[in-house]
Parts: sequence; C-alpha cells; structure tokens
Amino acid sequence: MPLSRVDLDKYKKEHPRKYKTAENISTFTNPPIICIPLFLIICFYLSSSFNPSFSVDWGKFIVLEGISLVFISILPMAIILFWAKKLNTDKDISNRSDRYVPLLVGVVSYFIGFLVALALHLDWFLTILILCYAIDTFIVMLITTQWKVSIHTTGLSGPVAALIVLLGPIGALFGLIYPVLIWSRVLLKKHSLAQAIVGGAQGFFLTCFWLYLFIGLFNLPVVEIYTPIESAWFILAIILYPILLGTSCYLNRNDNRAYKIAFAIIGAIALFIFMFYAPVDALIIFILEAIISVAIFYFESDVFLMEE
Repeated sequence: MPLSRVDLDKYKKEHPRKYKTAENISTFTNPPIICIPLFLIICFYLSSSFNPSFSVDWGKFIVLEGISLVFISILPMAIILFWAKKLNTDKDISNRSDRYVPLLVGVVSYFIGFLVALALHLDWFLTILILCYAIDTFIVMLITTQWKVSIHTTGLSGPVAALIVLLGPIGALFGLIYPVLIWSRVLLKKHSLAQAIVGGAQGFFLTCFWLYLFIGLFNLPVVEIYTPIESAWFILAIILYPILLGTSCYLNRNDNRAYKIAFAIIGAIALFIFMFYAPVDALIIFILEAIISVAIFYFESDVFLMEE
C-alpha cells in the first residue's frame, strides 16, 4: 500500500538513516550548492590545454570560477536564505507561490553574470552556459505559476548537461545521481514523482538545446564538444529508466497489472535500441542508470507510491 502523508512520520521513525540520507542528498544537491563542484570541473576543463602537453591557465581558471561562484551560487543562495527567513519557511521554500521572487532574482543574477562574462570576453562556452541558466530558470518560473516542478532536479541536470556536451561519458556519469535525487525529493514529500522526473528531463534537454543553438547560430569559437546526437544518446540513457519506472508507479496506483508487462516490453525494446544503435559508452551509462533506478524503485517502492 502507498504511504500517506501521515505515514511519513512513521517512516521517519522506522527508517531514520534512510530519512537522514535523503535529507543530506537534498541539501548537497540544492542548485546553488551542487553547481559549485560541477562548475569547478567545467571551469578547470575550459582553462586546460592538452596539446602538446597538459597545462592549466590558472589565471583564466580563477576568473571563470570566480564569475561562476558569485553569480551562479553565492547570490542565488543568499536570496534563498534571505527569502526563507523573511517568510519563516524551510530553506527549500516548499510553498509553490513563495518561489516566484527567488526564481526571478535568480534569473536576474544569471543574466548579470552573462553580461559580465560577455564584457570581460570570457570563454564563450561558459558565457553561453550562464545565459542558458537565465533562460532555463525563467522557464521554470513560468511553469511554477501552475505546477511545482522540481528545482533540485533541474539544478542538477543543467550543469550535468553542460558536462555531457564537454566530456561525453565522463560528464554523463554525474547523471547517475538523478534517480537518487528523485528518491530523496519524493521521500521528503517536497515533490511528486512526476515533478521530480520532469524537472530533470527538461533541464537536460533545454540546456543542451540552448548551448547548441547559440554556439551554432553565432558560430562561436568554443573548445571541442560532443555532437548533438552524441549528447542526446547520453541524456536518453540517463532519463529513460526513471521515466519508465515513474510511469509504471502511476499505473500501479490504479492496480493495473498490465503495467508490468508493458514496462518489461518497453525496457527490452530500449535496451535493444541502445545495444544496436547507441555508442558503447552511452550503452554503459544506460545499463548503470537502469541498475540504479530499478534498485531504488524496487527497494523503495512504497516511497514512490506515496499518496499525493
């Protein structure tokens, strides 16, 4: 049987370690926090040279990381903490209607960061990525007027998508956090399963879309990046199983036994497609994501069947 909101307190008492783990995951993956290590990798890569030998332009790295830290992390985090304290609410600002102001300030912060990067003639990839943050956050703000899409999963998927464009399979490895974060947000009752899944999916696709659009449209000189098709394979490898399993959970709520057969068939078809058409490294990411997703959904099925 699914867990109700009342049962959440009981779950917390019976599984304190799991609940604490979910809280820690949620804290670490708060968008202004999770972007720090991910942007650190992005800025380090953009500041590195591999020909003829490996070297790092530390001056460039400090500037890139400084701009990222101020406009992507510090300023958004400051407004979140200020707004949460002002409203006397939790740091996640769980009430949907209370999220408009920090989201709007986030958009402004990102756009100012983009203008600063543009004025300083910084690396084009980082400059466009900051612009992508502003656009994606504005879209999330519009969605939030009607639906409480997960900012946590969106905040994870954005920089991971950028890492995929830059590093391919290495960047995609960070996407393995995605199903774990979904579990965390749903368990803590911060979002429904659909809100957590959709937040990540739209973050992956929108970030890649804007990056390739602006880089291609203006023929910007950037470092060597993976092709849109290659990036699409990695993103599909990350989001496909969480979407399939999430759909099966919703079908199961109506006690529809056919979902098991449908899920098995669709999963087998997806594996077949990846085996014969996807790059080998994308197939490996798909298999790893499937193992993690199935394990989480199997052992924590009651969490994902919680009543809305």
